[in-house]
Amino acid sequence: MRQVINKTGYDHGPPAADGSTDAEVIAESLAEPGRFGVLYTRHAEVLHGYAYRRLGREVAEDVVAETFLRAFRARRTYDHRHDDARPWLFAIAVREIARHHRVEQARYRTLLRSAHDRGEEELADRVADAASAQTWRKPLVEALAGLSRRDRDVLLMIAWADLTYEEVARALKIPVGTVRSRLHRARQQIRKSLPDELALELA
Repeated sequence: MRQVINKTGYDHGPPAADGSTDAEVIAESLAEPGRFGVLYTRHAEVLHGYAYRRLGREVAEDVVAETFLRAFRARRTYDHRHDDARPWLFAIAVREIARHHRVEQARYRTLLRSAHDRGEEELADRVADAASAQTWRKPLVEALAGLSRRDRDVLLMIAWADLTYEEVARALKIPVGTVRSRLHRARQQIRKSLPDELALELA
């Protein structure tokens, strides 16, 4: 993931943690590009974890690198009314992930074929507390694979990225009501695809 730092040119050693908001860091980076590395330190791990679950390790690293590269180049356009840059970064990451749609679908197929491989991270672990058991893995993967990309984006940004409805709305540039309706539709579709016992726990 360090390749993004080389591409943007802000590799001045590990940026020190401070009390600045993301918005302040971005504003400061206009005059001092090295400050942008603070955002990398703060948010690269969660972005990588999200992309890894959707695309796998190798592609996830590329997505994170490209996300920060694009964010660095676009930092002058950042809306400084928002202190937290996570939704902005996830908006970029989701667009990058969309470019790898076939990779994501292939990953679901691979997960289904290796449903009992203990070396794979549980796909279900953040969809719902009860969904981490191996016995639920196959139906959950199938259910996620069956969602539309838009509905899956909303569901997984809330479940895996811990974004609020408002933050997802900001990231995807859609109304909060649309976030709620997509999330409801995704949950309904997933429940229909799962055994009754687990579907009740996801309700």
